[in-house]
Amino acid sequence: MTSTASAYLTVRGIDVDIIYKDIKNLHIGVYPPMGRVRVAAPVRLDDDAIRLAVIKRMPWIKQQRKQFEDAERQSEREMVTGESHYLWGVRRRLKIVERPGQMHFEVDGDRLALFAPTGTKAAERRTALDHWYRVQLRHALTDVIAAWEDKLGQSVPKWSIRRMKTKWGSCNRESRHIWFNVELAKKHPDCLDYIVLHEMTHYRERGHGERFTKLMDAQMPDWRNRRRQLNEAPLPDEHWRSE
Repeated sequence: MTSTASAYLTVRGIDVDIIYKDIKNLHIGVYPPMGRVRVAAPVRLDDDAIRLAVIKRMPWIKQQRKQFEDAERQSEREMVTGESHYLWGVRRRLKIVERPGQMHFEVDGDRLALFAPTGTKAAERRTALDHWYRVQLRHALTDVIAAWEDKLGQSVPKWSIRRMKTKWGSCNRESRHIWFNVELAKKHPDCLDYIVLHEMTHYRERGHGERFTKLMDAQMPDWRNRRRQLNEAPLPDEHWRSE
């Protein structure tokens, strides 16, 4: 069986990837790390039929997404030397350097060094890491958004960074405010480029239908590969740690 086409739907606030195949029955899957919903659908089915099938399975879909959220909460990082953390798709081993002064991070080759006073708790270190990721992402977004503003002839009047459980980005077409998930700082820069274009495209098209797809194709022909890279399961060895 081979895929013949792909599409998007948004069903009750949840984005759904659709892959049309030469199959008899429709299949719905929910995938880590963000609870991405994908439907493999027979080519004969239209959007309304697929939407109805997703709505019928919505309780199960929400249950699966909650399990991913719970698993993420249970795997909080210990913030100790040897633990793996990611920046722009590259795994870096954490090195704790205890010394007086303000807590801060530095990239040192393939390591991520955390300079912290002796006795700081894991929760304090996680808070510092979250802030550091936000700074990295804000710096990168400033350049990426400016580049797409020039290319598209559109302005992004307001954008923010926040932690989101199930989305990489979100756009309010009325206020033109775009939000970006802080977790994007862990992904390859190509993924950030894709998300910026994706959300800015929503200025012109609300949904993920044929017009949205054509607009994306015109600006970024490989956007599907970037989306696939972004939505892959947790990065390899994400929870690996060695002393």
